[in-house]
Amino acid sequence: MSIPLPKTFAFELSRGVATITLDRPERLNSLTFRSYRELADTFAALGEVAEARAVVITGRGKGFCSGGDQHDIIADLIERDMQGLLEFTRLTGRLIQSIRQVRRPVIAAVNGVAVGAGAVIATACDMRIASRRARFGFIFPRVGLCGADMGAAYLLPRVVGLGHAAELLFMGEIIDAETAYRIGLVNRLTDDGPACQAMAREWAQRLARGPAFAHAMTKQMLESEAGMTLADAIEAEAEAQAICMVHPDFKNAHRAFKEKREPVFAGTEDFSEES
Repeated sequence: MSIPLPKTFAFELSRGVATITLDRPERLNSLTFRSYRELADTFAALGEVAEARAVVITGRGKGFCSGGDQHDIIADLIERDMQGLLEFTRLTGRLIQSIRQVRRPVIAAVNGVAVGAGAVIATACDMRIASRRARFGFIFPRVGLCGADMGAAYLLPRVVGLGHAAELLFMGEIIDAETAYRIGLVNRLTDDGPACQAMAREWAQRLARGPAFAHAMTKQMLESEAGMTLADAIEAEAEAQAICMVHPDFKNAHRAFKEKREPVFAGTEDFSEES
């Protein structure tokens, strides 16, 4: 399956890594109705593209994503009735769900400001690498909206804990990258945007060389176990691991260990020469 060519952001697939670059630097990569749809469609389609084994999402210029565009979106929403508003909020939620459901590890390279929808998109990713100039803000209360938007109240406590999540979602304050790193919202800090994006690509390429089937299973378990009891989670992991043991990657890795070489997992041959 091929990815429909997006018109609202840049897309590249190379060496097993799909890179999505939000591309409205003059607006700090704010989102439009169309970009919400195209992003959701792209993440949904990536699950069917075997060549895409890891995903990076980042922004061009000084920002990662400043949320919904004030001119394209906010002004329109003021005029909508309840049904029209619900159509929009469901559209934004579909983007977050598509990031969580795609069976590929997704890394956010947060090169600058990430507020509103931008902060939620970053939180929905599996890992976050941030520039020290990055800023994060779940700023919905500042405009009279609920802090629980696009799945933020579900995702954020799982990443930073309930107390930090409550503070961020009630206060709507913008925090710096050091604070985000201290509370666990960010996995790694880098000096600037280019270094942040370079590290994200490096991590993604490492993941792309790894066992795609096992990585997909890991993401599925991380997502599905949130609502399980410990006993159910242990059973689910037992079944998942047994399935992975049947996959050829497991035998290939054992063979590589015995032969004292690096394993080559299924699907890496297409780009291993460039690695």
